[in-house]
Amino acid sequence: MADLPLHDRADFDAAERGFIASLSPALITAADGRVVWDNDAYAFLDGDCPGSAHPSLWRQAQLCAKQGLFEVTEGIYQVRGLDLSNMTLVEGERGVIVIDPLVSTECAAAALELYRAHRGDRPVTGLIYTHSHVDHFGGARGVTGGDAIPVIAPAHFMEHAVSENVHAGTAMNRRAAYMYGQHLPRTPDGQLGCGLGMGTSAGTVSLIPPTLHVTRTGQEETVDGVRIVFQLTPGTEAPAEMNFLFPGRRALCMAENATHNLHNVLTLRGAPVRDARVWSRYLTEAIALFAGQADVAFASHHWPTWGREHIVTFLSQQRDLYAYLHDQTLRMLNQGMTGSEIAEAMRLPPALEQAWHTHGYYGSVSHNVKAIYQRYLGWFDGNPANLWEHPPAELARRYVELLGGASAVVALAGRYVQENDLRFAATLLNHAVFADPGDSAARRLLAQVYTRLGHGAENATWRNFYLTGAQELTGSPSKPATDTVSPDLLSALTAEQVFDSLASRVNGPGAWNERFAIDWHLTDTGEHHRTTMSNGALIHERNPSGNGADLTLRLAKERLMSLLTGDTDADTDTDTDGLDHDGDLTVLRRLTAVLEQPTPDFAIVTP
Repeated sequence: MADLPLHDRADFDAAERGFIASLSPALITAADGRVVWDNDAYAFLDGDCPGSAHPSLWRQAQLCAKQGLFEVTEGIYQVRGLDLSNMTLVEGERGVIVIDPLVSTECAAAALELYRAHRGDRPVTGLIYTHSHVDHFGGARGVTGGDAIPVIAPAHFMEHAVSENVHAGTAMNRRAAYMYGQHLPRTPDGQLGCGLGMGTSAGTVSLIPPTLHVTRTGQEETVDGVRIVFQLTPGTEAPAEMNFLFPGRRALCMAENATHNLHNVLTLRGAPVRDARVWSRYLTEAIALFAGQADVAFASHHWPTWGREHIVTFLSQQRDLYAYLHDQTLRMLNQGMTGSEIAEAMRLPPALEQAWHTHGYYGSVSHNVKAIYQRYLGWFDGNPANLWEHPPAELARRYVELLGGASAVVALAGRYVQENDLRFAATLLNHAVFADPGDSAARRLLAQVYTRLGHGAENATWRNFYLTGAQELTGSPSKPATDTVSPDLLSALTAEQVFDSLASRVNGPGAWNERFAIDWHLTDTGEHHRTTMSNGALIHERNPSGNGADLTLRLAKERLMSLLTGDTDADTDTDTDGLDHDGDLTVLRRLTAVLEQPTPDFAIVTP
């Protein structure tokens, strides 16, 4: 920290610029009275940095906690600090265009109400989703009921928005509870936000499908009299994403492609690995396309950047950051270094290290480098010893036996704690806990080690992972606070996605001896699908040939969706439940009998 420009208050000035009013109290509740957002819980950040926090992360949390309505430039406003993301409002001829309506409907409605309290009761005349992550569309029904307004999104938005939250949604949501510290107290020794914002709200997630897709860079649209020029950026921070310029306002929206931190090439909650090379190239393109036409650049998180020179510097440094990590990782992996070795060796250029917005508050150099390695070479580091390792619990039992038993491992770990080698102490104690989850001494000491590692982390998501791990070692797993698999998302699934989701729930060994085929005729869409259970795999075909099905069902897509949500009862004697069919209806029971429900609170820090 001694080398960082602590005297530089430019970010604080920018984060407070254009302030109009805050939400007071900054407490948002659902219809049932449940609190879904409480930004006032972070009032303690007004104080000096304590010993339980990294000073750089404390500074970032102070900036992210600033909430309220802000003027970006004439006719463009942002509501910040009322969810993980920002909601931007662009005034048009008749009303206001909403960009990225937060995670939940409750927070989006509160943000719109705050805007209207100071800018008038303008109708929402357009909705724009910058990309396919839930914090940029989940609150849509909080600002509009789906009236006949344009809803604009990048190409393939629906495919990625829905698939991310359904296919591996349970596991991602469980890990997101760690990443965002959802169950940690908001205190100086607890959750300090997540670097990108303060956290995710716990309200109602919705989705209004787009009516207009951006399919190419240079595409122009006019919404409520406001001209918008788009840049399509697939494969960057999200698989479907876009930047765009408001030429009449000289304002550039950078979505989540350039924010005031190093972002994730691979999030700790899990996701497909992003392409740092492509990310960097799209930032170069954005500079060339838009920098000369913009006096302010804003994003879906954090605070804006004003002035052409500052915009170019900011975007250039962000570009160089991802390019450097990508290229240097490739250089070192081609010298034979593994992902973990590269992560230890990687150092940023001094000019980037000196810029606050390149710091790893949300992503980190360490896990981004490993992600780039993974993108090119996968999980295997090439060493045969690591090709067929025992799984964690089995490996742990053998290590603990070799080290002389659990008490010896705890004693050895205590020595490394004394020497301040917390990383290796965590490794030893993790073996002790996985060898015997009931060893209370090992659990307590590992919780202490995780707490110290968390308090020393500059990266907010690392802090949250460590502190949540400590919390669950001394307590029990907690269910995620946010349910991203909402009715809107489920209804947006294509039939293929429904069958893919069903296939991922089949207990393979339990279905080894099952063999049957079901034809599904969707009466409301006119689609014909066939699913065949074969060797424990549910095989899907669209518009199959032949009549080889054991059961033919004619049903609406909504009834098909009930299979995904767990409502799999079928009356085998009558059709009164809406299942018009030919053939053996017991086949449906045979299918539902081998479907398993995901486990939303599975163990992470214990076997």
